Amino acid sequence: MTTAQFDCQYCTASLLGKKYVLKNDNPYCVSCYDRIFSNYCKECKEPIESDSKDLCYKGRNWHEACFNCAKCNHSLVEKPFAAKDDRLLCSECYSNECSSKCFHCKKTIMPGSRKMEFKGNYWHETCFVCEHCRQPIGTKPLISKESGNYCVPCFEKAFAHYCSFCKKVITSGGITFRDQPWHRECFLCSGCRKELCEEEFMSRDDYPFCLDCYNHLYAKKCAACTKPITGLRGAKFICFQDRQWHSECFNCGKCSVSLVGEGFLTQNKEILCRKCGSGLDTDI
Repeated sequence: MTTAQFDCQYCTASLLGKKYVLKNDNPYCVSCYDRIFSNYCKECKEPIESDSKDLCYKGRNWHEACFNCAKCNHSLVEKPFAAKDDRLLCSECYSNECSSKCFHCKKTIMPGSRKMEFKGNYWHETCFVCEHCRQPIGTKPLISKESGNYCVPCFEKAFAHYCSFCKKVITSGGITFRDQPWHRECFLCSGCRKELCEEEFMSRDDYPFCLDCYNHLYAKKCAACTKPITGLRGAKFICFQDRQWHSECFNCGKCSVSLVGEGFLTQNKEILCRKCGSGLDTDI
């Protein structure tokens, strides 16, 4: 480089024996370089001169002395920080202002640390433990009760009922029949095997049956209408000798008047009111 070439690219002043800055292989005196190329500090709005350290974050620049937490004003140089609403905050200030609180210990969950979320609440990973064995649950299956969260093995030992049919744990829901717990999907008709949890049913010898199966297999038939007599929902029926009637079917065979609670006479297979049966050869 000749002497003429070793002049400031902008003001053409000689740079011999002087400090200078190269930009795109062109020399500039310090004054021209700072005026033309310096970035402006986001905090103090002054140029960041060539003899100062220029700190850059997401297209913004700061003097080293200006690169501070927006809340506590402590330096962020070579320290972890986070951005919030265009402000830079140190880890402690960011945690106090923005981070979640642990549901168990009530302390801040620091940025970068692992947190567990369940039912809208947050825990430190080490605080999210089984209420019984106190071991971390992590991402393993859990069952929640009012008293706390439990890993599946501890819940089964402490609380679970076992299905009377399949002998497996009932973790939620279920029904009770004859003081025994059942999964809803295991409570089936002993005849046709359809689910009974949403159905009316009858029992025989401690076995549940749907109405169709019970009526077909066990129900007595009404002597008048021949339909099954189930006694379902407290329905009343009449028995006489070896015959049964629905209460609404227990009527005089001639005039059809109800005989429920009334005296009656029989003639062969017929039942008659006293008026219709008087004067006949009847069995009382």
